[in-house]
Amino acid sequence: MTTETALHHRVDGPDSAPVLVLGPSLGTDLHLFDAQVDALAGRYRVLRFDLPGHGETPAPDGPLTMASMAEDVIALLDRLGIDRFHYAGVSIGGAIGQQLALDHLDRVLSLAVLASAARFADPESWPKRAATVRENGTEAMVASRPGTWFVQSFAETDEARRLLDMLRATTAEGYAGCCEAISTFDVRERLAEVTVPVLAIAGAEDPATPPEMVRLIADTAANGRFEVVDDSAHLLNAEKPERVNELLAAHLAATE
Repeated sequence: MTTETALHHRVDGPDSAPVLVLGPSLGTDLHLFDAQVDALAGRYRVLRFDLPGHGETPAPDGPLTMASMAEDVIALLDRLGIDRFHYAGVSIGGAIGQQLALDHLDRVLSLAVLASAARFADPESWPKRAATVRENGTEAMVASRPGTWFVQSFAETDEARRLLDMLRATTAEGYAGCCEAISTFDVRERLAEVTVPVLAIAGAEDPATPPEMVRLIADTAANGRFEVVDDSAHLLNAEKPERVNELLAAHLAATE
């Protein structure tokens, strides 16, 4: 059994503009998308949210699944009176987007999936990671993020340090619950049901969701497009914001 989590959120941009929902990666908060808001909030009403136990959203009080987190997003949209929306998400945020497109296709205008998967690698490893974090906190994950979240040349930047601080601030239960949701997520057999425009973007040097894993989403969806961003890894929207913003803007404009 799962229970609804009230997601902390922030809205930027004109009230009358088309809505763009942004879903963050495991271990980050809604400020992962600051560069996207700066670029897109003039044309879109941008809604960002924190995952359960991340940022200012309370830790979950029950098990998490991708479907339950998608329903949390729908509940948030309903509270805000938002019907139809564009969606873009990174990693687990992209998985939530795929789930939304499968469960609420009538409400999704378009989908952009960054550094994500229809099924993540090594599903049996995620409960082990959850157990490690429950025992030792999210600090246990910090040392392994350079080279995974971002390329090594990015690791000494202020932005890299800001991202790692988001990880440190994430609750152990929120992180662990999301790991368990990742371990059971598999929509490979259903993605052809997604008929809205889908943009799948990979970081060229991402070991967590390598380009061929991201390409599968674009190739399986009915109307998919695939792009690779050079010299970037898992959090490519923070590493290469100008290129990612360019791709997102073109995708959204073509949809409209």
